[in-house]
Amino acid sequence: MKAAVYYQNGGPEVFRYEDVADPVCGPDEVLIRVDAISIEGGDLVNREIRPLARVPHIVGYQCAGTISETGHNVRGRHVGDRVVAILNWGSHAQYATAPAADTWIIPAGLDLDAAAAIPVAWGTAYECLFTAGKLKETETVLIHAGAGALGLAAIQLAKRAGARVLATASDDSRLEQLKPFGMDVGINYKDDDFVEKVMADTNGRGADVVLDSIAGKNLTRSIQSLSYGGRAITVGVSGRDNEKLDPVTLWRSNSSLHGVYFPSSLDREHERVHAQVQEILETVARGELRVVIDRVFALEQAAQAHRYVLSRRAFGRVLLRP
Repeated sequence: MKAAVYYQNGGPEVFRYEDVADPVCGPDEVLIRVDAISIEGGDLVNREIRPLARVPHIVGYQCAGTISETGHNVRGRHVGDRVVAILNWGSHAQYATAPAADTWIIPAGLDLDAAAAIPVAWGTAYECLFTAGKLKETETVLIHAGAGALGLAAIQLAKRAGARVLATASDDSRLEQLKPFGMDVGINYKDDDFVEKVMADTNGRGADVVLDSIAGKNLTRSIQSLSYGGRAITVGVSGRDNEKLDPVTLWRSNSSLHGVYFPSSLDREHERVHAQVQEILETVARGELRVVIDRVFALEQAAQAHRYVLSRRAFGRVLLRP
C-alpha cells in the first residue's frame, strides 16, 4: 500500500510517500480501507518529537473508511461496515488496523469526511465542557481558538446546552464565521485583552468555564477570567510557550483547574465515552450539529497538509484522502 511515512522526527519536510507492507489484522482488530484521514493536533506533535513505533513510521490516529477484514475475536463489526476509528498510529495510509472496540459505526446519511473528524475533537469538547467543566444551562463559557475543530465543536455543544458562549479567534473575519455556530460574543485576541472583554460582558463576574487549548501564559490569563468557583479546563499546548502556572492564581476565587486527555477517558471509561461519541455521530447525521471541513489534501501531499495546519489558517478540520 501507499503511505506517508518518515524515518526521523522533524517538520513536515520529513514525510515521504512510499510503498510499505500492508498492515496485519490482529485477533481483536479490524482492517480498514481508509477513505478519509483527519489530521489531529497530536499528529503534529508525534511527527515532531515522539519516538517512532517503527522505521519507517506512519503517523496518525484517526480515520474513517470501510472494514475489509476482521480479527477472529471480533464481534459486532463486519466486512463492509463503514467505521471511524481511533488507533495508536498508522492513519496516514491506504489501509490501517484499529482495535475493534475503538471503532464506531457511521450512521446512514453521514459522509465519511465528516465522520473522520468527529471522535477526538467532539469527544474532547464534550469531556471538557460537561464531564470536567460541569457546564450548566445559562452559565457562561469562554472557548479559546474557536475557529479550530475543537473550538467549533465546543461552541455548538455549549450553545446546544443553553450556555452563553464567548470565543476567541485571531481576526474579526473568523469571528464572523463563528456566529452561525452559536457564538454570542467574539473576542479578537490580537486586538483585545480577552480577560477585560470577559469581565465587561459578565459585569465583572467572570466566566463559569474556560476551555483552554493554548496553555502557557494564555492559561494563566484564562484563570484570571474565571468567576468565583469557576472551572478552567486545559486540553492542549498549541501556544508552545513555556510559562509555568502559579497555582496561587487559583486561590483568589476558589477556582479549579482540570486537565482533559481524551484517550485516557476512552481507555478508563470506555463504555460511557464510546457511547457518547456514538450519540454525537448520530446527532451530526440528523443535521443537528455541523462538522466543518476546511480543506482536503491528497495523501501524497501530507507535508503540505501539515504545513497548512501549522499555519493556523484552517477553519475547522483538515483531511487527507488516500
